[in-house]
Amino acid sequence: MEKVAGFPRAMHDTMTIKLGVTCFLGCLLILVATVSAEDALIADMTCRAESFEKPIWEGEFFPNISSIKYEGPSSRNPLAYRWYNAEEVILGKKMKDWLRFSVAFWHSFRGDGGDPFGSPTRVWPWEDGSDSLEMAKIRMRANFEFIKKLGVEYWCFHDRDIAPEGASLQESNQNLDAIIALAKKLQEGTNIRPLWGTAQLFKHPRYMHGAATSPDVKVYAYAAAQVKKAMEVTHELGGENYVFWGGREGYQSLLNTDLKKELDHMGTFFKAAAAYKKKIGFQGTLLLEPKPQEPTKHQYDWDAATSISFLQKYDLLGEYKLNIECNHATLAGHSCFHELEVARINGVLGNIDANTGDSQTGWDTDQFLTNVEEATLVMLTVIKNGGLAPGGFNFDAKLRRESIDVEDLFIAHILGMDSLARGLINAAKLYTDGTLSDLVSNRYASFDSTVGADIESGMVDFDTLEKYAFGWGEPTITSGKQELAEMILHSYT
Repeated sequence: MEKVAGFPRAMHDTMTIKLGVTCFLGCLLILVATVSAEDALIADMTCRAESFEKPIWEGEFFPNISSIKYEGPSSRNPLAYRWYNAEEVILGKKMKDWLRFSVAFWHSFRGDGGDPFGSPTRVWPWEDGSDSLEMAKIRMRANFEFIKKLGVEYWCFHDRDIAPEGASLQESNQNLDAIIALAKKLQEGTNIRPLWGTAQLFKHPRYMHGAATSPDVKVYAYAAAQVKKAMEVTHELGGENYVFWGGREGYQSLLNTDLKKELDHMGTFFKAAAAYKKKIGFQGTLLLEPKPQEPTKHQYDWDAATSISFLQKYDLLGEYKLNIECNHATLAGHSCFHELEVARINGVLGNIDANTGDSQTGWDTDQFLTNVEEATLVMLTVIKNGGLAPGGFNFDAKLRRESIDVEDLFIAHILGMDSLARGLINAAKLYTDGTLSDLVSNRYASFDSTVGADIESGMVDFDTLEKYAFGWGEPTITSGKQELAEMILHSYT
């Protein structure tokens, strides 16, 4: 029998009609002396809201969708995996262990299709339009059902997305504790846990000038308290990482900004966070997420190289790794492959936010990564890195504004997971074949000589190099073989 809000459809409709008629008649008596039809409408809506409390959502959130299964590349079922076979072993490791997929709570269960130019377009069936604690509990239950049916083991969250902000910091903490208690209960008997948690230090007006870089010491302290609590609950849920994304840690104009002071403050903030992690016994990795701009004109963690420089300057390299988001890479003028490689060769590749952007749009569109060639390059870096654990792939990606069906949420994740799984299969073959790596090695073969080895070890000075140059004469140029390298890549994608 079809149910609405936990009740049979017919019963729910009858209740709604009776309560609506009673409330409307009562409101008419009150509105006899009103001065406009608009006032009457407002009063009538208020009366309805106060007189009828929507029942708690019960039962399944996705009753028409079963657990997603692997059916192979020939399948045409949109609610099945074609490439993601969780238990398949590739290069000695199960596919699920290479990929470690995670659902982003904010996009999946708080995303409403709204954008800077348009109102929300999407309301999930269980939503009542409120930001109440009870509604937060319903969303959390929906999150866990979705994760289980998708067949993944991780989820990621911002504190203020899973629990409503209260009238005070104390009340906000109480709300968060209530939701964490529910999440902890829902995790019992499962392998599900957070890939990472974080504090939302960018949405509330108090953070308009930044959090760790705010010119106001009260805001700085508030942000520290919020991170402290978010780190505690991430630890309580068994989270494996904790992320810092400085959405407002930057500037709009240098004319009113003390650049050094703000960077010093942020460095001090991150040191305190690392110290608190140790104090509470949290074993997870602390992650810094680079982004060049948007919402600020210039953010201090512009890209991987800038973030690494920041960590070096403030002696934090041993405490933090990077959470690379592919769409952020392109906003910084790089490819995702570039940012991942910069992080990898510096030993700080910790996690990947799997998404992509639209080159024709030019902003952070947070689309699901579906380009197989890009996915192959991403996975090639992951293989070279030996995996990402305790990090993984978080789908920091959202449905398009025009996608409003519940099944679209599943289809989007299935496509994203299949794309990366296919990328893993391709990258494993490319890596095992060795043709591309041999091409690269051959380009630098001259450094395998005695002279080259001495140069790489720092044993040769300019005087010695000048003597070699005089003796060798004009160097013979060689081809870079870029087209061949691209041909090799394309033969595997």
